[in-house]
Amino acid sequence: MTKKNIITKHNVPYILLAPTIIIFAVFMVYPVFRSLYLSFYEYRGGTYEFIHWENYIKLFQDGIFFKSLFNTFVYLLIQVPVMVVGALLIAVLIEQKFIRAKAFFRAAIFLPSVTALVAYALVFKVLMNSDYGLINYVLKAIGLPPVNWFYGEWSARFAIIIAITWRWLGYNMIILLAGIQAIPEELTEAAQMSGASLFQILFYITIPIIKPVILFCTITSTIGTLQLFDEPFILTEGGPNNATLTAGQYLFNNGFTYLKFGYASAVGYILVLLIAALSILQFKITNRSEI
Repeated sequence: MTKKNIITKHNVPYILLAPTIIIFAVFMVYPVFRSLYLSFYEYRGGTYEFIHWENYIKLFQDGIFFKSLFNTFVYLLIQVPVMVVGALLIAVLIEQKFIRAKAFFRAAIFLPSVTALVAYALVFKVLMNSDYGLINYVLKAIGLPPVNWFYGEWSARFAIIIAITWRWLGYNMIILLAGIQAIPEELTEAAQMSGASLFQILFYITIPIIKPVILFCTITSTIGTLQLFDEPFILTEGGPNNATLTAGQYLFNNGFTYLKFGYASAVGYILVLLIAALSILQFKITNRSEI
C-alpha cells in the first residue's frame, strides 16, 4: 500500500488530531480509570492487594476526613457567596458612567488572579503575621485588639477565606462584566427614563439577564473551593489542629506523604461525587427559579 493510499482526505483530520487524542488519553483518561482501580486496592508487602470496599468504609469512619470536609464546606458557604456577590457589585459599579479610568480599575482588580499563587500566599503570610504583620499593626492603630490569624481555628479559616477572595474576586468580576456589557443599553436607558433606581435596574434587569453567567461563576468557584489545596498548604499547613485542612490537602497527604495511594484515590472519588452533586443542585435551583 502506497503512502498516497494511506493518507486520504477522509482520514487526514484523524491523523492531525491523533497527537492531541493520545496525550489526552495518556494524561487524562488513563489516570481517571487508574485511580478508580487503585481505590479498591492497598499497597501491602510490596504489591497491591485487592481489598474490595475497605478504603471507602474506612473513609466514612475517618474523623479527620469529615473534619476536612467540614472545613471545605465552611470555605464554600462563606467565600463563594461573598466573592460572587462582591464581583457582581464591583462589575456593576465599574460600568456606571460616572466612573473614570475604567480600564485601570478593571486591570487593577483582575491583576491578583494572575499573580503567582505561592508568591501571593507568602505575602499574606507576612501581612497576617501575629507579631509584625501590617494588618495587626493597622488594627492596633485604630484601637482594636490584634488577631492571632494562624493560631486560632476560626481566625485561620477566615485568613484563608480573605486570601482566596482577594485572588479570585477579579477573575469573576471580569466574567460578570462581560455579561453586563452584553445587555442592550436600550433596556437600562428605558428603565432610567422611567425613574428606576440603580438597585431596581440591578435586580429586575441585570441579574435576570446574566443569570447564566452568575451560575457559571458560582459553579466554577464551587469546584475550585472543593479542590482547594494551595492556600491552606502554604499559609497554615492545615493547622492548627486540622482546623484549615481541606479535602484536597487530605488527599495529598495520604497519597504523597503517607503513600496510601488507594486511600487517596477513594478520597478523590468522593470529592468527584460531591462536586457533581453540588453542580447538579445549583442547576436545579437555577432552573426552578426561572419557572
